[in-house]
Amino acid sequence: MRVSDFDFELPAELIAQHPTPERDASRLMVLDRRSGGREHRRFTDLIDHLHSGDVLVMNDSRVIPARLLGHKVDSPGRVELLLLEESEPGCWWAMVRPGKRVRPGMFLRFGGEGSEGMVCEVLEKNPEGHVRVRWEQPGSFWESLLRIGRMPLPPYIERGETGATRQDDSRYQTVYARNAGSVAAPTAGLHFTERVLEALRAKGVLLRQVTLHVGAGTFLPVKADRVDEHVMHEERYEVGADTAAALREAKATGRRVVAVGTTSLRVLETVALQSDGPIRPCSGRTRIFVHPPYRFRMVDALLTNFHLPRSTLLMLVSAFADPGGTGGRDRVLAAYAEAIRERYRFFSYGDAMFIH
Repeated sequence: MRVSDFDFELPAELIAQHPTPERDASRLMVLDRRSGGREHRRFTDLIDHLHSGDVLVMNDSRVIPARLLGHKVDSPGRVELLLLEESEPGCWWAMVRPGKRVRPGMFLRFGGEGSEGMVCEVLEKNPEGHVRVRWEQPGSFWESLLRIGRMPLPPYIERGETGATRQDDSRYQTVYARNAGSVAAPTAGLHFTERVLEALRAKGVLLRQVTLHVGAGTFLPVKADRVDEHVMHEERYEVGADTAAALREAKATGRRVVAVGTTSLRVLETVALQSDGPIRPCSGRTRIFVHPPYRFRMVDALLTNFHLPRSTLLMLVSAFADPGGTGGRDRVLAAYAEAIRERYRFFSYGDAMFIH
């Protein structure tokens, strides 16, 4: 399949720029992946579509304030870093702008002078243009980052040069976020409130967590012409003992595993692919690329948002909408066309879709 097969026209005004007043006030499209039938509901109606004994798997990764605005130590030249991943204690890989003006050996300062700021040395630059930096006073790194760093909103959420607001600091984070490490939110989980989670527990739905630290690669465009030529970005994941036990029991007894978001699905399918027996607690790195056709081994239903054209996330959803075949693309694009007609809100702060 070609990447252009996953293109569609989206009016700019349907790209959600702000969250709904209440997390659980979003709309919900329900898509039957067997018949292609669609329903228009509210997010709180998800409770009606989950059953006692279902295992609802959520990504508990927490977004870090990874965006840093500053300047070169020896000049007023402005610099912006987007932290990607810690390579070793005190050292991080990061995206940098303007990339051509930052070279190994330079020192960069963020957040003010003296002890109020953060200073790093640029150690190297890789072929992708990312830099590896070493922070001075690494012992106080996290304390300083929480004070100085800003929430790394995706590029289609327009906030101007000042970046994320106080509302974004709380709303671009799930209510169950625990393990810090993502530079983008697992956005399907943004709709949940404690009220909805408690209603699901009362119904007998088992709530379990995995961790996948979402990288900036989730927003990078697919540059290949053919889907199977794309090289997926790599991300860290972890599955704990309680979640592994719930997955084993669900599969043994024929109960559904429901993924909250494409990140949770990628963890679950990675674990299923790598396991040659019962699911066990594990951790590692994955670059699994789910696209049509794909045989799903673990996930039975998926809660997700509406995704960008030509994106790997849209390809994943298309594969899930027709497991084992290639008809899911047409099914999903038809659902997206209806969502546009019905004025659904798209992308990170947008509405949700439940595929079952």
